[in-house]
Amino acid sequence: MRLESLPKSKETKRKKRVGIGPGSGHGKTSTRGEKGQHSRSGSSISAWFQGGQTPLYRRLPKRGFNNKRFETKYATINLTTLNKYFNDGDEVTPEILKERGILKKQLSGVKVLGNGTLEKKIVIKAQRFSTTAVTKIESAGGKAEVI
Repeated sequence: MRLESLPKSKETKRKKRVGIGPGSGHGKTSTRGEKGQHSRSGSSISAWFQGGQTPLYRRLPKRGFNNKRFETKYATINLTTLNKYFNDGDEVTPEILKERGILKKQLSGVKVLGNGTLEKKIVIKAQRFSTTAVTKIESAGGKAEVI
């Protein structure tokens, strides 16, 4: 058996080359029909386009319920900032952080994240702590208290 004797499959079928004009064998419009949007070059319309009419998804009213409005958002603070602004033996509370201008908004509370290192013994009182933050605070000799 030789390669040229194999039967032709659809994969090897050549793409139709559409020429311009009557000499191409596809007529003067080259199989595009007469006038209109699709006869122009570069015409492509998305499947959901409704001819300039306001689309259905915009005509229908919004419905349903989403709990995202009621989610609890925490103001976050990293250990590097606590290490920078507080001394050994200080007590850190959300009110103190707000007073000193370290936090702009308290939101639903404060969450302490474990980014960076803590080299001071600090007692931190907050609503939430990440697990890495708790281990780093305790290894430095401080305390992490949940309010």
